[in-house]
Amino acid sequence: MKLFATYNRVNLLTTVIVILITGLIYYQVISLILTNQLNKDLEVEEQEILDFVKLNHQLPQVFDSNDQQITFSKPQKTPVKRSFISTYYYNKKEKEPGRGLIMPVNVNGKWYQATISESTVETEDLIKIIFTITIGIILLLITILFFINRFILNRLWQAFYAILSRLSLFNVTNFKEEQIPETTIDEFNQLNEAVEAMSARVRKEYLELKKFTEHAAHELLTPIAIINSKLDTLIQTDNFSKRQSELLSDLYGTVSRLKRLNKAMLLLVKIENGLVEEEHVINLKEMITERLASFQELFLDKELAVSLELESKAIRANNYLIEILLNNILSNAIRHNNFGGKIKVILNQKSLVIQNTGTNLALNNKEIFRRFNKSTESEGSGLGLTIAKQICENYHYQFSYAFYPPFHNFKIDL
Repeated sequence: MKLFATYNRVNLLTTVIVILITGLIYYQVISLILTNQLNKDLEVEEQEILDFVKLNHQLPQVFDSNDQQITFSKPQKTPVKRSFISTYYYNKKEKEPGRGLIMPVNVNGKWYQATISESTVETEDLIKIIFTITIGIILLLITILFFINRFILNRLWQAFYAILSRLSLFNVTNFKEEQIPETTIDEFNQLNEAVEAMSARVRKEYLELKKFTEHAAHELLTPIAIINSKLDTLIQTDNFSKRQSELLSDLYGTVSRLKRLNKAMLLLVKIENGLVEEEHVINLKEMITERLASFQELFLDKELAVSLELESKAIRANNYLIEILLNNILSNAIRHNNFGGKIKVILNQKSLVIQNTGTNLALNNKEIFRRFNKSTESEGSGLGLTIAKQICENYHYQFSYAFYPPFHNFKIDL
């Protein structure tokens, strides 16, 4: 759930609970005040009855009234306990809720029970009016708070969402970014400044690493070329012993691997920085057929059985990158295959799948695409699948691995 929605929900829920509790307390207080007022009115009438009896030595006459009733009766028990009660008030039309006072009255040594009753209809109507007004104010307040949270606070949070969007779209190679809208909130301004400072540091370190990689790769080209040339000259100069020939052969192979590694690193830098941009419409079926033909001798050397299920599929990409992508996956399928193993190439409108037999254990899905990850017996650079994955990411293809015995399955979702 979003922060704004969580805040809005908590704020409204807290407001409703507090107002409801406050409203109930308010209702009880108003009821208590009005009840106390009725009790005081009953006490005034009580004092008048007592004064009349004291002066006249008889009970006062009882008259019908619209708001008060007084009755006298002989008590079942004596003495009568004075108390306030909730009772009913009987008018000419109907029975109404009322408030009463029971009191003892002594007339010439005889005890009587006097009951004074007053109607509470007007009091309850007043309480209902007050409670209705209170509920109306509560609903109005909740509505105002809802719209304030939804519109005003939403505008206040726009800067935060803009910063969040900027972070989610952050690209270390993109130096043009949208400006964050100005805001008067100090915390958002501080957050924006921190994001800008972090972006600047990351880009600076990236540029330094990029320059170092490019310079190192280019600087290696010259000494590698010189060593390779010297080795060619040395091999042609004189006859060597068997041991010397083996050493020269090992040295020659090592230089060749170093040359391939340097070439792969340069290519990886170009792909990551989007320096290979020229694109054409490519018939993927034809290119796969051409690449398989170039590997024919390697298939024969390991006696690999190759089966094809190819549909015609056109994509728009760079020829050079797609050739490298196919070469890396196919060479990987050959290099890590068993003698007399199988390779399957399946192309349809949605995906390209290359399957190969090999070890009976699944590879580590997280490690196989990591740079310089390779088996101890492999003679590759450890960048083949890394470059293949980087090319796929460059064209927003999904490159994945799965093991379905006996086949290792490399799939590209086009």
